[in-house]
Amino acid sequence: MINRTIKIMLGATVLCALSSNLFAQRPTTATHVPRADIMTVFEHMGETIDQQIKVVDIGDEVNVGVGILQRKGNRTEGEAVNAIVHHRVTEIYYVLSGSGTLVTGGNISGDVEFPANNISVRELIGPSGSRTVTNGQTKTISAGDVVVIPAGVPHGFRNIQDQITYLSFRVDPDQVLPIGYEHPSLEE
Repeated sequence: MINRTIKIMLGATVLCALSSNLFAQRPTTATHVPRADIMTVFEHMGETIDQQIKVVDIGDEVNVGVGILQRKGNRTEGEAVNAIVHHRVTEIYYVLSGSGTLVTGGNISGDVEFPANNISVRELIGPSGSRTVTNGQTKTISAGDVVVIPAGVPHGFRNIQDQITYLSFRVDPDQVLPIGYEHPSLEE
């Protein structure tokens, strides 16, 4: 079930990322991200909340990253949410387990940009920053849900009951993520 879902999500990611004029040069092979690889990376997350599994060049100078994230505990219940914004990478979430209230958009303040040499910027999310968001759109998401977050849209969680674990498909039209990246635990 999860493998089929991953394949569907990767296909949807490609369709969302590419305009019709980019289909002229199609890749000649597919990339398979098996459940075993996802679970291996998940088991090696340690205290981090976000790990990239792979970054694939899908042709026409577009990359797709596949990551796994887990956020634990209860976030702020108030109106203001600490959010992140990715300037050049679109994210598509597929929730594996748990639930939380996702806040997107809204009024932003407190712009702080992440340094270009930050490992998260280099390997996971591309140029990004943090923001405080108020009056954003709220939606409770849970296992089986899919969310598309376009580049430039601030997003963050609040009201995570226990945990939320999700795959993130990162559409990278500027190839800011490292082509061919594979999580170190997969090389063991």
